[in-house]
Order: sequence, then structure tokens, then C-alpha cells
Amino acid sequence: MATHKAGFVNIIGNPNVGKSTLMNAFVGEKLSIITSKAQTTRHRILGIVNGDDFQVVLSDTPGIIKPAYDLQSSMMDFVKSAFEDADVLLYMVEIGEKSLKDERFFERIKESKIPVLLLLNKIDTSEQEILEQQTQYWQELLPSVEIHPISALNNFNVREVFERIIELLPEAPPYYPKDQLTDKPERFFVNEAVREKILMNYKKEIPYAVEVETEEFLEEEDIIHIRSVIMVERDSQKGIIIGHKGSALKRVGVGARKDLEKFFGKQVHIELFVKVNKNWRSDARQLKRFGYNQK
Repeated sequence: MATHKAGFVNIIGNPNVGKSTLMNAFVGEKLSIITSKAQTTRHRILGIVNGDDFQVVLSDTPGIIKPAYDLQSSMMDFVKSAFEDADVLLYMVEIGEKSLKDERFFERIKESKIPVLLLLNKIDTSEQEILEQQTQYWQELLPSVEIHPISALNNFNVREVFERIIELLPEAPPYYPKDQLTDKPERFFVNEAVREKILMNYKKEIPYAVEVETEEFLEEEDIIHIRSVIMVERDSQKGIIIGHKGSALKRVGVGARKDLEKFFGKQVHIELFVKVNKNWRSDARQLKRFGYNQK
């Protein structure tokens, strides 16, 4: 009887180091939204990679920051929990980076009892000499971790890291059905697709004051009907999101629809509405409703 390996692999690191890109390279589907703005990932997202004799359950976490308000504290709780249930920890840094934005997390990596792979990302943007200096720097700082230079964007060394992860996983039966890609419901991906387009189309604080809630997801044989509400904190933000004669909102809708049609593999009809929901980022009840407060 062949042995089966399964386990939880959690990815942590500062904002924008390429965690979501790596996860999507592993899973082969666009599960985590990727933009160049910090704090794109707010939840822990599970991506599941299945083989005949393995199941790797990947968790992408929000970038590590020092929290400034309740939403951010809740986001950091997701990171803390990543240390608690991992079989393997992937600590991702980019070339030129020297530490985590929060020292306490760094200490936890040092003291970790589970295998830690330090992934030195974005090596496609650096010289060999700098890469060697960086490798030495991290090796001295964290003697117990394994260092792997990668480029998540160009898929360099990604397969090798994945094979190493499988080697490190414990023998166990699968945790999820073998045909499952993620533990998130469809509506979650709708919300993320809309939020990604908001991150791409608006400047300043707008994307961070926004939450998306999908109120309707009706799947028929050849089309999915979706109705989503974009929530903002102030009336002025509502005006910016909608734009002149609705043009800005339309851009978001068209972009999200294209991504979702690719993701679900069928035609999508999406309607977007904008509502003011004052101070939702500091309201414990609202945060819970949007899935942030895990307590």
C-alpha cells in the first residue's frame, strides 16, 4: 500500500513579497488576488494541491504590518494562527529585505519547531553577487531554516520548492475531498474579483475603505447571475466609486466579469451597487460579519 502525505503549508511575509503569486503558481488557479498594493490579502486563503499520493493545503496570509485599526488587528490574528496549525512554514522575503515589519513574528520563526523554508523571492531582479550576500545574511540570522532562491513570477525553482514541501509533509490521509481546490465558497471569489478591480482602478485610501458583499449568486446551466454590494465608509467615497455617469463602476464590473467568466468557465452577469456603511472597519460586529474576527 503506497503511503499518502498530507499537511498544512502556511505562507507568511511582509506585504508585497509575492506570497499570493507563489500560491497561485502552486495551485495553478488564480485563487489569491494579486495587485501591487499592500494589504491586498485580508483573509487566510486555502488553496489545495492534490496528487495521487499527496495533498498540500496552502494558506496565504495577509502581509505582516503593525496594526493601526481593528481591521488590521484582525488581519494579524490570521497570521498568528498560521504558526499554530502549519506542518511546514514558508517564510517569504524579497531581495534586499532585512526583517519582518513586526519583530515578534521574527522571534517565532527563530523558535519554530516545524520546518521553515525561507524563500528568497524576486531573484530575477538581482545580480548573482547580491543573491549570495543575501543568502549568507539570512543563513546567519536564521541558522535553522532552509533557504531557497526563487522567482514566483517566472516560476523559477517553484517546482523544486514544492517537491521539497512534499518530502517534509507527514504521512496522513487527505483533509479535503481530492477534487476540491479551496475551502472558500463561490461568493468569496466574486468579492475578491471585485475588490481586485477596485484596487487597480482607484487611488489613495479608497480601496482600503471598501468591502464587497455578494448578496446573490444564482447559477444556471449556461450563466451565473451575481449581485454584489460595494460598501464604503463615506458618501464622498461612494461618488468616487461610481464615477461620472457610472463610468468608474462600470469599469470595475466589466473587469470582474471577465475574470469570473474565466474562473467559473461560464457566462457571468454581474450587477454592482454601492452603499455607505459608516466606519465598518472599526465596528466589531461588522468585521465579524465580513469574516474577519475569528474569536
